[in-house]
Amino acid sequence: MERKVTVAVVGLGGRGSVYAECEALYSEEMEIVAIADIIPEKVEKWAKKYNIPKERCFSSAEELLKEDRLADVMFICTQDRQHVGHAIPALEKGYHLLLEKPISPDPAECKRLAEIANRHNRHVVVCHVLRYTPFYQKIKEIIDSGTIGEIVSIQAIENVAYWHQAHSFVRGNWRNSDMTSPMILQKCCHDMDIFVWLSGKNCKRVSSFGSLTLFREDRAPEGSTLRCVDGCKVKESCPFDAEKIYITNENTGILHENSGWPCDILALEPSEETVREALKTGPYGRCVYHCDNNVVDHQVVNLEMEDGSTINFTMCAFTNKTGRAIKVMGTLGDIEANNDDNIIDVCKFGGEHEIIDVTKLASDFSGHGGGDKRLVKDLLDLVHNECAPGSALTSIDKSTQSHYISLALEESRIHNGEMIDMDTYIKNI
Repeated sequence: MERKVTVAVVGLGGRGSVYAECEALYSEEMEIVAIADIIPEKVEKWAKKYNIPKERCFSSAEELLKEDRLADVMFICTQDRQHVGHAIPALEKGYHLLLEKPISPDPAECKRLAEIANRHNRHVVVCHVLRYTPFYQKIKEIIDSGTIGEIVSIQAIENVAYWHQAHSFVRGNWRNSDMTSPMILQKCCHDMDIFVWLSGKNCKRVSSFGSLTLFREDRAPEGSTLRCVDGCKVKESCPFDAEKIYITNENTGILHENSGWPCDILALEPSEETVREALKTGPYGRCVYHCDNNVVDHQVVNLEMEDGSTINFTMCAFTNKTGRAIKVMGTLGDIEANNDDNIIDVCKFGGEHEIIDVTKLASDFSGHGGGDKRLVKDLLDLVHNECAPGSALTSIDKSTQSHYISLALEESRIHNGEMIDMDTYIKNI
């Protein structure tokens, strides 16, 4: 390779850090040359890790964007409602973009960004990481081979998990759609994107139901306190207790050497001491019944595609494990699969089952089932090989479809499940 693709990273939170860490994996292809974050300690940490000079360290995306173009690519990993405001000036300065999803909770902003990206002839790779996983790529390969015939229906579920809901969507950054995005967009635009991609069809009309059932003040148990560490009388029986999730839980707690996500969201350098201090003073120590959240904790959606095929999807917080399951029903057979165990069961009608162990198809499944690293690699290859914008597996034009569907679904939910015609919805943006 003649030279490395240079990268500026704005937003060094959970997602920005994951993508930045790909520099170690692709050290011969990628070099981080500038960083920005509103938290000085994060800038200091990453500057040391990547040897970023002081003059290339910035206190905000806005400050970095005042400079002339500093890199080939910008990773935009700021908050949902900031994405477009950062992406447009970056495109105008000539950056290609890795853009964390969602693009925006405003469909008009999604449309405008796509138009500007195309006008400036820049890559905008939106982080629909599931397309890059060996799991979904294998399912796509099976569908496209014609093994199960034409798709008639898809049924899918996203198991958010009780502790993940509490962490991200009750206590955390995406708890309130007025400040960020509705749940069906923020968490599930991944799923809408996957359905469009797997089926190869456009969506004709949608409907949806869902609500915030449990995490409300009027559902708070008697004896609960505003913070879990402030003498809560129902602490022992509450599965959402912050000390359980961040300190003692075998899978997520700091006492079991889980110093990555979600504990690294509470403290830059997670330890029992720093996590406990965060629970005393920060948002993640709040009682889940006494937060300022408003996003749903369960939702069901229906999609009718242009050929009459149908898709049903459920998102639910009240599950023990995270992960997605899918059943694809075709005219000649069906596929049942679960990305938690990476097993795909393919059955042709009247034939034998073919069980595919996806773990044998790749060696690295870290980061969204292996999708995070492959997404970054795709963008690096596109830029280095000077490929035409729009040729990415998840380009801005492809991504806007899932956003329009998600936002139409939220409109349907708000209006008691009203059926929404997608052509009309998009026309009115």
